Amino acid sequence: MSEEELQLHFTYEEKSPGNYSSDSEDLLEELLCCLMQLITDIPLLDITYEISVEAISTMVVFLSCQLFHKEVLRQSISHKYLMRGPCLPYTSKLVKTLLYNFIRQEKPPPPGTHVFPQQSDGGGLLYGLASGVATGLWTVFTLGGVGSKATASPELSSPLANQSLLLLLVLANLTDASDAPNPYRQAIMSFKNTQDSSPFPSSIPHAFQINFNSLYTALCEQQTSDQATLLLYTLLHQNSNIRTYMLARTDMENLVLPILEILYHVEERNSHHVYMALIILLILTEDDGFNRSIHEVILKNITWYSERVLTEISLGSLLILVVIRTIQYNMTRTRDKYLHTNCLAALANMSAQFRSLHQYAAQRIISLFSLLSKKHNKVLEQATQSLRGSLSSNDVPLPDYAQDLNVIEEVIRMMLEIINSCLTNSLHHNPNLVYALLYKRDLFEQFRTHPSFQDIMQNIDLVITFFSSRLLQAGAELSVERVLEIIKQGVIALPKDRLKKFPELKFKYVEEEQPEEFFIPYVWSLVYNSAVGLYWNPQDIQLFTMDSD
Repeated sequence: MSEEELQLHFTYEEKSPGNYSSDSEDLLEELLCCLMQLITDIPLLDITYEISVEAISTMVVFLSCQLFHKEVLRQSISHKYLMRGPCLPYTSKLVKTLLYNFIRQEKPPPPGTHVFPQQSDGGGLLYGLASGVATGLWTVFTLGGVGSKATASPELSSPLANQSLLLLLVLANLTDASDAPNPYRQAIMSFKNTQDSSPFPSSIPHAFQINFNSLYTALCEQQTSDQATLLLYTLLHQNSNIRTYMLARTDMENLVLPILEILYHVEERNSHHVYMALIILLILTEDDGFNRSIHEVILKNITWYSERVLTEISLGSLLILVVIRTIQYNMTRTRDKYLHTNCLAALANMSAQFRSLHQYAAQRIISLFSLLSKKHNKVLEQATQSLRGSLSSNDVPLPDYAQDLNVIEEVIRMMLEIINSCLTNSLHHNPNLVYALLYKRDLFEQFRTHPSFQDIMQNIDLVITFFSSRLLQAGAELSVERVLEIIKQGVIALPKDRLKKFPELKFKYVEEEQPEEFFIPYVWSLVYNSAVGLYWNPQDIQLFTMDSD
């Protein structure tokens, strides 16, 4: 039913004999306010656990009218009630409670303490929502003839934590009212650490404090789910207090490793989850302190990295390996320009601070360049043949090889800038990269005279020429160890002023102009997935898209 019809169920009208006035009272606002009180005021005990879960689920149900609309809802009755009036004073308390529910990850109570009779389907109100909405949603799913493979979602260890996180994400992504910003987003943007004793500015409404250490630990442990990664993105992007705290941590590997694992298993993740993980890395790499510190963290035996046994590697080198692997996967499978851009931007942000690169990481940087070089030559050859063919036949339309070539040359240029940035800023820290450059020096020959790359090739060419001559002087049949030794000696002898300085590579993440067009469908696909216990790829569903393509 529509929201207007739903509201009629909660409209109370008292009529007495002989009285023709119709004073009606809307109980929907009062009910939403009562639900907020239930969630925030009732202490969490075994006997109250399910009441809390159902209260949170009921709030999600009242906001779920979005599932019946193919476009983003910019106003609704429930939105209006939650953003003003008696519900508004509970804003910060509700956000804080939902965050603490996520942090605690409380498991359901043992059998015998349930208030409500157990259903065989593991039901509850939200399951009812999912079942009821399924028929309405199928019309949306199949509008463009889009199908998607469903797989069972992992069993939830804490339904309360999961539901709390989903409600928090729904509230955070409500669109602003015409006369007021979303108060729940304001609360998420401004909360501070419990250890921060500085007063809140009077201009910041709905502010509160929470234990950042507990929140950080929970975020590190829960990154296997889309919703936890989306929460991490939201906090890093919107709350400067959280971002500053996280970047100051000395155990960043606990946060970065789960994000890298998401990217490493790109084939098993949906594209939205991969995007979120990449954007988190991009935000982190905007900070020079982060880019330096990740090369100081040494990791042992990364079991999930299966291409090669990595007995010892820095977190920085591992990050480079995983991002390059994501680029290569994207080149051969999805060919998504947005994914390429974010990967290369993260590498570029880090490039000036590359330190003691692992030999395998250095090899992969040059291997990626080799792959791009081959692709460039192939498209160039196709363009030439196509041009020759068009001269003899005027009727056949030409494929747009010029655009393909332009994109590849942009990526090649970016890779050359990344290599150049490392050589000019930290040559003495990276003998393995110089070794990999010399080993594949022929790759760069064709780009020396190319008008698009001549300027950026100067330094790379100088380094290759300088170290090649030193190796020639040392004689033939040199071992790997001896070559590295010559490189380390050569780094000291190479005059730094001979390397041309270029502007520092710095890329900043900027949210799209209408982020709600991406985030609201994404959040509601997560709510739906959680409710029905199936996983549907939100990219495949095109949840609120009418277009057939």
